[in-house]
Amino acid sequence: MKDWPHYVDLLKGAEQLASRLAFPDSDLMKAQLWRQFAMNIAQGYFLLFQSSPDHPEFAPFENSVFLAQPNPDAVYYYAPVDGRGVYRVVGERGNAPVAGFALGSRIIGMDALPGRGLGNHDMDDLSLDADGKFEVIFSTERPAGYGGDWRPMDPETDFIMARQFSYDWGRERDVVLAIERLDAVSPIRPALSAEEIDAKLTHLLGGYARNLSGICLGAVNRCAKRGFINRFNLNSYQELGNGEDWPQTYWETVFDIAGDEALIIESDLPERRLYWNVQVIDGLWNQVDYVYQQSSLNGHQAVVDSDGRFRAVLSHRDPGIANWLDTGGNLYGMMIGRWYRCSSEPLPAITKVKFADLDQHLPEDTPRIGEAERAEALRKRRIGSQLRRKW
Repeated sequence: MKDWPHYVDLLKGAEQLASRLAFPDSDLMKAQLWRQFAMNIAQGYFLLFQSSPDHPEFAPFENSVFLAQPNPDAVYYYAPVDGRGVYRVVGERGNAPVAGFALGSRIIGMDALPGRGLGNHDMDDLSLDADGKFEVIFSTERPAGYGGDWRPMDPETDFIMARQFSYDWGRERDVVLAIERLDAVSPIRPALSAEEIDAKLTHLLGGYARNLSGICLGAVNRCAKRGFINRFNLNSYQELGNGEDWPQTYWETVFDIAGDEALIIESDLPERRLYWNVQVIDGLWNQVDYVYQQSSLNGHQAVVDSDGRFRAVLSHRDPGIANWLDTGGNLYGMMIGRWYRCSSEPLPAITKVKFADLDQHLPEDTPRIGEAERAEALRKRRIGSQLRRKW
């Protein structure tokens, strides 16, 4: 087994990613990058050490701590699998608007480039009993004599991810899950050998920590280089390199505003909309704190204007507008929205204005909010977020 300094040295060189920051001389952005490295190490530990394909368990993947662009309404769980194996997942569906499984190879961060999505399966398509309980098997072929729910698994699959999108935080019943491997493995999980620990530490400190940050910075820079600064672009799930089985379209932009500026976001809403949201992300592709700040809104939280349109204001301080999106003090970052199973996919418009001139650009009946109401809304937000199961 190698000495500890060897593993510490694996982290050296990651600082070169600072040259890819939008403002590489900014002490704040560098500090945020160093913090992201620490976050990546903590997240990678769960993914690499908690379980194995032979003895899987759903581990926390993205949430209010692991902030590499999670959907703030979502909680994700990751289980490593062997695509040639047979796995049974049991659980309860809960009642959030969206719950499902994603299968793939090389989840984001495992390599320098993201892996492939290999299938999405909505839990609502399973045979749910009166309590929402289900059982489903994932394997390359349906097991002989098995007549229950089965979903095919590509042999290249090395993870199953469960995801849940919530609307009314803390008041919906969460998904509950367990996974087990059914084909010939020992029911006893052996302790990791020195060689296995070495391999995992090498991957974690020499690969995962910098891979994830590199991918994050690439996502922000790619949007900016395509010219989508303070104007939205629609990206389908398929255009991002995935299959045809995830009915979601993203609208995204890089925002770039001074301290005395604001962005007005305005959009039609689809007639049928199972789920939609918008979130604020910093210049490193981290979600801005959404527990203590209103840095995201979903279809349940947002207030729709009297003309049926959605209007929001992105700004550094509270404009007294119900649909405020807090930048968290970031002058540069991203906004990402989602239309999921919606009857249409409108492209929202953006107008940059001086913060002091907001009222000149908003309808007179734009929903307003006072200090006491804002304080109560933020209280409900932080309590609701903590009541959700994330670990």
